[in-house]
Amino acid sequence: MYAPERQQEILRLAQESGRVDVLSLAEEFQVTAETVRRDLKALDRAGLLRRVHGGAIPAGRLGFEPDLAERDTVAADEKDRIAATALGELPVDGNVIIDAGTTTARLAASLPLDSALTVVTHALPVAARLADHPGIALHLVGGRVRHRTRAAVDAWALSAYAEINADVVLLATNGFSAEGGLTTPDLAEAAVKRAMISAARRVVLLADSGKFGQEHFARFGDLSHVDLLITDTGLSPEDALAIESRGTEVVRA
Repeated sequence: MYAPERQQEILRLAQESGRVDVLSLAEEFQVTAETVRRDLKALDRAGLLRRVHGGAIPAGRLGFEPDLAERDTVAADEKDRIAATALGELPVDGNVIIDAGTTTARLAASLPLDSALTVVTHALPVAARLADHPGIALHLVGGRVRHRTRAAVDAWALSAYAEINADVVLLATNGFSAEGGLTTPDLAEAAVKRAMISAARRVVLLADSGKFGQEHFARFGDLSHVDLLITDTGLSPEDALAIESRGTEVVRA
């Protein structure tokens, strides 16, 4: 396969899946990683792709936010492992904030029936999973509900989180990196995430490795604000060490 043909196929894969990574492409086309990097660089120069850590995303996706149902199908096995690991970070009896996100929703669905917690959330999918849980004292934060995330934002949500003190927040993000910090496409969502971080004594970030290196429009914190990152083994040991050097513990589930 000639380089132009390979690059056209790489562009198609990126547009279909929303992201491509160097190692998978090298295996797909039976070429070296360096060859793939040259292809991505050429596509980036042409304005067709935007290079990110370990791969590339289609140009113009910096502010793109897939629908909740679409995001739930991405890295499903990894999200299940992350959610199962995060159960061990919950207090035996205490106050927990659960952020909006597909991984946090999986965590909520997997809470054991003998759990006895006070849970605060602004995410409708999380609340729906916990509404009938016998041991959960559920507090639903209100506000304007964003259709893409089914999460409440704006003044009501911000004022509610300003009034509580939680033991731990289980935080979600659209992108994270040692340099770029924590990012999400929407400014209103970013503001709520900052409020949640301020409301909790411990911050646990649940993020699959596909989000590493991604940067979105709205920045809501640094990795230094995160006590523990729970991700999957797709994050390399070297990248995990780079994150830990900044003071954040990393668990690769």
